[in-house]
Amino acid sequence: QVQLVESGGGLVQPGGSLRLSCVASGLTFSMYFMSWYRQAPGKERELVAGITSVGGSTNYADSVKGRFTISRDNAKNTVYLQMNSLEPEDTAVYYCRAHLVSMRYWGQGTQVTVSS
Repeated sequence: QVQLVESGGGLVQPGGSLRLSCVASGLTFSMYFMSWYRQAPGKERELVAGITSVGGSTNYADSVKGRFTISRDNAKNTVYLQMNSLEPEDTAVYYCRAHLVSMRYWGQGTQVTVSS
């Protein structure tokens, strides 16, 4: 059974930082493209960042470029999202996703709230 478990969310002030983690089990993690998505209240879920299976290539939404960094540790079956210079507009539930060909798995999400 595939499981993706996110952690690291919380309440942070504008300008602050958070590091999200997503631990995967039940799959060959190193084969999967991993990504982070987010969904704010009343909005569509959107792609935040993605990273290839061996971590050689990353991509980011324009809104987070230069502030967020995605990385992975295949030995720990974990993907990370370092979020710096957080803004109130970053408030959302953040989800990790594993993707390989037609297989897609989602975590349950972790809440990030940016507010003073």
